[in-house]
Amino acid sequence: MSENVNVRYMVSDVQAAVDWYVGHFGFTVQLNAAPAFASVEKGALRLLLSGAKSSAGRPMPDGRQPEPGGWNRFQLITQDIAAEVDRLRTEGVSFRNDILSGPGGSQILAEDPSGNVVELFQPAGRG
Repeated sequence: MSENVNVRYMVSDVQAAVDWYVGHFGFTVQLNAAPAFASVEKGALRLLLSGAKSSAGRPMPDGRQPEPGGWNRFQLITQDIAAEVDRLRTEGVSFRNDILSGPGGSQILAEDPSGNVVELFQPAGRG
């Protein structure tokens, strides 16, 4: 069994997604078969970036088409969410919201070039 956690995101532009995850969050490229598919990794997270030409992009039997976006996401832990958000905004990263804080910590939702969400999270009591 693999030690990695695999997450698949449908993306509208595989190369743009690769560039975004590598450039902003330090993922490394494992496989790049753009425009159909790419695999990038950060730690134990393997992110599968699937375009419309990939097997994951094929229509379902009922005709629904896989597409990017939505609200499901993975979470990246940060020690200083405000500084990380400032850095990413300077680099042109878009966010769905401002930093929200609750009893467990603070979070904000970044959007990749296809509208998929990455949650940045700072646990309570840090920073």
